[in-house]
Amino acid sequence: MRILLVEDNQALAEGLSTILRGSGYAVDVVADGASAEAVAAAETYDLVILDLNLPEMDGLDVLRSMRSRQNRAAVMILTARGAPEDRVRGLDLGADDYMIKPFDISEFEARIRMLLRRQAGLRSSVVQFGGITLDLTSRTFSSSGLPLDIPAREVALLELLFLRAGKVVSKDAIVRSLTGFDEDLSANAIEQYVSRLRRRLAPHGLTVRTARGLGYYLESTSPAP
Repeated sequence: MRILLVEDNQALAEGLSTILRGSGYAVDVVADGASAEAVAAAETYDLVILDLNLPEMDGLDVLRSMRSRQNRAAVMILTARGAPEDRVRGLDLGADDYMIKPFDISEFEARIRMLLRRQAGLRSSVVQFGGITLDLTSRTFSSSGLPLDIPAREVALLELLFLRAGKVVSKDAIVRSLTGFDEDLSANAIEQYVSRLRRRLAPHGLTVRTARGLGYYLESTSPAP
């Protein structure tokens, strides 16, 4: 999942981005409203974490601009502005959540998981496909109750394919979801991740198929009951 963090407090931005990347999210960080508006218009995100008191352009104006362009990314406002009228205005403009600083980091992470589940159209934090279960709260995979040992980047790729099981995910979408704009992920690297995932998934009745010229999709190899 790809997140845009808009925060002009450098120490807070660095701390939050470290936590989010440690959880396996691809994170881009900008420090002013004008940059946030430009990046949100040019890139695709699952979630935007948006401060309101920003240089150059207020966060509410960024939000208004996003929604006027039919940008459907989930938006969490994260701000010191806690007056009821600010909360009402932010939610009315299209924010999906409103969190006031200072905040508890565990609650912050839980709200992010909730918003990303909602973006994926999921009611439950546990998803099953074939012989594998994905726990979205812990972002872990298991089979027959036993955890699967999968490296972080492959976990991010499998999560992306898992939440779109049976549907083709393009290579461009994979690159956008797994990297920030200061990172690079080659087509060859993606093929290597896919090849490793195939080997890991084979004993559990799943595989990653190639839709030639289009991308990849997850498929069950177990016989239908």
